Parts: sequence; C-alpha cells; structure tokens
Amino acid sequence: MPIQKSEGIILNKRDLRETSLVVCFYTRDFGKINGVLKGIRQDPSKFASTLEIFSNNEIIFYTKRNSALHLVSACDLKNNFDLIRKDIHKVGIASMMTELTAKLMPQEDKNEEVFNLLLSCLNELENTYDADKIATIFKIKLLALSGFKPHLDSCVSCGRKILDQSWFSLNLGGLLCLRCQQKDTTSRLIFRGTIASILHIEKNDIKNNLKLGMNPQIKNQLNAILNAFLNFHLDKELNSEKVINKLSATYFDPLYMRRVLL
Repeated sequence: MPIQKSEGIILNKRDLRETSLVVCFYTRDFGKINGVLKGIRQDPSKFASTLEIFSNNEIIFYTKRNSALHLVSACDLKNNFDLIRKDIHKVGIASMMTELTAKLMPQEDKNEEVFNLLLSCLNELENTYDADKIATIFKIKLLALSGFKPHLDSCVSCGRKILDQSWFSLNLGGLLCLRCQQKDTTSRLIFRGTIASILHIEKNDIKNNLKLGMNPQIKNQLNAILNAFLNFHLDKELNSEKVINKLSATYFDPLYMRRVLL
C-alpha cells in the first residue's frame, strides 16, 4: 500500500464499528477521498486533530488499490476555524459548503481550484460579517468549477445572443430568449442584473466579489435561482440549507428577538 500525504478539509464523517471513524476529506492533491481512522473513538489522542467538520488538516494515508476506503495513519490539525464555530449562522454556511462539495465533486479526482476555493471561502468566512455573500460566491464558483454551471452566455435552446428580456429554465439549465421561452412554460423571468452578478462572480476572485454591490431585489432573485438550480440537479434540498433557513426564520421571529433582547 503506497503512502501518501496531503492537506485536506473534512467534508463529513461517520462511525465505523465501535472504535473507528470513516472521514471524507477534500484534499489538495487527490480530490475527495474517504479514509478510515482506526481506534480514534476509543483513544482520541491517537491523532493530533479533533476531526471536526470543515477543519483543515494535514493527513498521511495508505492507498488501497481495490478499495475507495484508505487507511489514515496521521491527521494533524492546521486550522479548526474556531471563530466560525462561535457564530451559529457561519457554522451553517461552512456546513453548506462542505456538504455541497461532497455532493458535486467526484471521488478521487484532483481539482486544486476547488480545494483552494473551499479553503479561501472558509478563511474569508472567519473574517467577514457578510456570511451570506460568501455562501453565494461559493455556490456560483463551485458550480462553474464542477461543470454544473447554468448556461448564461446565450439562449440555451437556439444559441442566439440575448439582447432583451430572458427567462431562466431549470429544466434546460440556462437562459431562454423571447422566441424560445415557450419551450419551458415553468421558466421564470430573470433580471439582467442577476445575470451580470453571476457572470461577475464567476470571472473575479473572492476579494473583488466581496466588494460587489447588489440591490435587495437582485440579491433575493439570485439566491432563489441558485437554490432552485441546486435542488433541481441534486433532487433534494441540502440538509445544511434547511438548517440555515430555519435559523434565519428564528432570528427574525419577533418573539425570539424579544426574548433575546430582554
């Protein structure tokens, strides 16, 4: 069994028998991998990490040729993102990012751009007040890097460049022009500002995107389309997204706020 070393971010984990864990890492050098950490539940001191979701670790593992489950011999914590863990809404955003990465990215297919995106967004999330904008940036960029991005450069049906109104079709995965709009009667009118915002985020780095201003109408439509697009292609809503929505509803509930303030 060849020995390998890489930096990895924990996407999820599950118990294995009475003493071990199976951990899914997104690594810089190997993409998404699954590793067994034997005996860690019985003796947590065996590894220099608490193995929390979305923590960044240096791992050493032995690859198995006939199995997608590798043996992790060392896991050293690099960054636990403790500042994120102090804010429940940011924890929800970070969990969404790891869940979406696990859902969209194939097993053991190196994509260093995806690793850098996830790590950069976690670093920014720790230091920004606008967690929701980080979530939007991450979704758009991950869709682009994973090959799932919607078609926004022209009409997805006829290929013509759209110069006036356009509609977004979940079924066809992109924009429809006025002539083709009837090919999907469930398509919805989309603002030009929403399209421009998505294209801007795709083409620019995170620092520049954090400076991007969006009026509330465009921001709401952008989030609605992104979430609908993801739910359509994943066949269900992300578990972390459900939690984020519940948290948002709770925080803005007047009775909850009154209890907190008093």
